[in-house]
Amino acid sequence: MMRQYELVERVKRYNPAANEDLLNRAYVYAMRAHGTQKRASGDPFFAHPLEVAAILTDLRLDDATIIAAVLHDTVEDTSATLDEIGAIFGPEIGALVDGLTKLKKLDLVSKRAAQGENFRKLLLAVAADVRVLLVKLADRLHNMRTLHHMIPEKRERIGQETLDIYAPLAGRMGMQELRDELEDLAFRNMKPEIYKTITQRLADLSLKSERLVESIENDLTAKLAARGIAAAVTGRRKRPFSIWSKMERKSVAFEQLSDIFGFRIVVDSTDACYAALGVVHTTWPMVPGRYKDYISTPKQNDYRSIHTTVIGPKSQRVELQIRTEAMDEIAEYGIAAHAHYKESAKRDDPGGVHPRLATESGAYQWLRRTIELLAEGDSPEEFLEHTKLELFQDQVFCFTPKGRLIALPRGATPIDFAYAVHTDVGNTAVGAKINGRMAPLLHELTNGDEVEIARSDGQSPPAAWESLVVTGKARSAIRRATRSAVRRQYAGLGRQILDRAFERAAKSFTEDKLRAALPRLARLSTDDVFAAVGRGEMFSGDVVKAVYPDYKDERRTGSPGTTSAMPLNGAGRLSRSKDQTMRITFPGAQAAGTPASADGSDPAAIPIRGLDGDLPVSFAPNGGAVPGDRIVGILTPGIGVTIYPIQSQALAAFDNEPARWLDVRWEVEAGSTERFPARLALQSINEPGTLAQIAQVIADHDGNIDNVSMKRRTADFTDIVIDLAVWDLQHLTAIVQELRAKRAVSRVDRITG
Repeated sequence: MMRQYELVERVKRYNPAANEDLLNRAYVYAMRAHGTQKRASGDPFFAHPLEVAAILTDLRLDDATIIAAVLHDTVEDTSATLDEIGAIFGPEIGALVDGLTKLKKLDLVSKRAAQGENFRKLLLAVAADVRVLLVKLADRLHNMRTLHHMIPEKRERIGQETLDIYAPLAGRMGMQELRDELEDLAFRNMKPEIYKTITQRLADLSLKSERLVESIENDLTAKLAARGIAAAVTGRRKRPFSIWSKMERKSVAFEQLSDIFGFRIVVDSTDACYAALGVVHTTWPMVPGRYKDYISTPKQNDYRSIHTTVIGPKSQRVELQIRTEAMDEIAEYGIAAHAHYKESAKRDDPGGVHPRLATESGAYQWLRRTIELLAEGDSPEEFLEHTKLELFQDQVFCFTPKGRLIALPRGATPIDFAYAVHTDVGNTAVGAKINGRMAPLLHELTNGDEVEIARSDGQSPPAAWESLVVTGKARSAIRRATRSAVRRQYAGLGRQILDRAFERAAKSFTEDKLRAALPRLARLSTDDVFAAVGRGEMFSGDVVKAVYPDYKDERRTGSPGTTSAMPLNGAGRLSRSKDQTMRITFPGAQAAGTPASADGSDPAAIPIRGLDGDLPVSFAPNGGAVPGDRIVGILTPGIGVTIYPIQSQALAAFDNEPARWLDVRWEVEAGSTERFPARLALQSINEPGTLAQIAQVIADHDGNIDNVSMKRRTADFTDIVIDLAVWDLQHLTAIVQELRAKRAVSRVDRITG
């Protein structure tokens, strides 16, 4: 464990004017506060904040940041208070520690809501002072270095959170070195066997390629020196996580990777970067499509460099990065390095940073804008989801017709572009021109595209767009617009569910009481709660518990996805499958896929014209078909003919086999009592009597239930699939309309395979 004088010495190495007295007081205060606390590894807990501080001294950060790192766990894990820290160490350090303290005292019902709310608090604190983020990333890095002491479940959860949030966030802040280590540590703990295999193969390859790497370094250095360019050329090997990601993304084997080794050329000025590029491209052939100039068009995290790939010595594909020393440090340390170059940017330094860094880091500006957008009215869960979407690192750069640069994640569409320009532009978008030509709104944008959005004031975004966009801003705006359109419907349903939930609990229910419980539910208004319950996002029992904390819901004994046994009136038989799905089978019913002859001799024959009477005939196994449907027959040699409705998705499997398609149609006489198979998917409110209501509707319309399966989707909703037999499409439509009119049924759809 680092000693008191060692901490002071580490800071004074790069900051001789450091406040030694304040550093000593912070060390002693934290050591006493943590006392005899231990970590999972058995080490004293106090060793952790010291290691976090040590990481930050390597980044040469100021006294306040180092002291905040030493104190960052005191309020959360000891009896220390923020008021006390503010009084002893000053308001600046008190604010940093506050931003790093989780909202553990908030009594939130949902763990995911608590996670989202804690993350929202962290990012809002980061927006006020970026040093909060630097401490948090160093904290996560040390936790990841000691993650192997945790139980497997925690390793998996913390590792996934690191890959989803903290590593991309470090990348967005330009701290590539820290990001790489976070990703590798998560990979090592989540997939230890794969990590070990890739690491071993990299070690073997490095031994074989040592001379080749050295040869390329020397060759590049000599070529540049011959043109009067002083450069430091270094070879580097890709990290295990980066290699694994590429193998997964491109479905290639390790042996097929051609860019495991890369080379970095560091020169003393921006002009020298382009001169070095000229030397490289005139010496070796360039690989088409592999040239990117991030000096003239920097990334949003202030990354600046030239990337190119050439066919180098011995026909070896060589990846190159060309940059200045200042660019190199910012590429590795991001916003942590930014402060060191503010002064150099003011001078006429040809190797200095981009001019915009003289005022504020572009990465930090992006972070603040993103937080402002995401903090507007979303639930904590949505905030977490949208933040993840915004953290994608790989980008494309597009332009408006007026030349404004818009940076978007890979895979972005004109819809994402429209929302990046302005929310109103996205909400009213109806079409797009890309490079002067009309293009679909779902077209994937590429670097350099000029995008013009066509708008209509009467347009509103379809709900389906939410699943098609890739940016958090677009998804958030579409969700808000959709929510406004359907809020009244869901809020009404949610209110009904809560009325019954409070009635079952024998508790009184008023909006005033619900309003008082909003902080525990992490919602801003009662309408938000009603809508969340109506959509099935929030369990009604959680709302009752939030209003009445002592209430215990006896119904909530299982988890979503499981069901309990329920009584059934009639001749059905109830059974439970291994996947916890309940099935009710009615004796004497013919299954949808049961074969029957087509010659009319069998009472269960299918009256269809266009088939040879000797062929066995069956209906599509997933949904069947009924008279009134347009139908087609699919011939399977040795088995017979299967009848599908023309809208069945299963027919796509036979698109390349036209010889198997048969032209058939119904031949049903008026007044026929023959029944035909159909399948319905229902979403019902989970309350006593719902199944009875559904069965009664089908019985009242003289439908015959063949089979029922039920699965609890959430505590308030159940998914039901019903196989039934009807006379024709008109008969089926009447049943569907009656079911939709039932208050206990929120949705009914026909399944056609």
